[in-house]
Amino acid sequence: MRRSNVLTRADIKRLKEDRGPSDLTRQIEDLQKQKEYLQSQCRNAGRTILELNAKYEGMIREVDRLSEENSNLKTMMKGANERDSDNNSG
Repeated sequence: MRRSNVLTRADIKRLKEDRGPSDLTRQIEDLQKQKEYLQSQCRNAGRTILELNAKYEGMIREVDRLSEENSNLKTMMKGANERDSDNNSG
């Protein structure tokens, strides 16, 4: 009797574990891992976006404050220059 055509339990186990890339179960597992990874990356990107938005809004407020301060200083300097010229001419 030829034993080469008979599959042993070890052969069956090896075949189950040695699934090829076209195995649907393996594809599903790979896609689930990919989905979990992408979800994690999206969450990280979302956190980063929120942090950057907060920094951006803070910078906008700072620019507005500095712009107002600059405008006030220009007004004060203009008034001081006018008073100086009035005092020197009169």
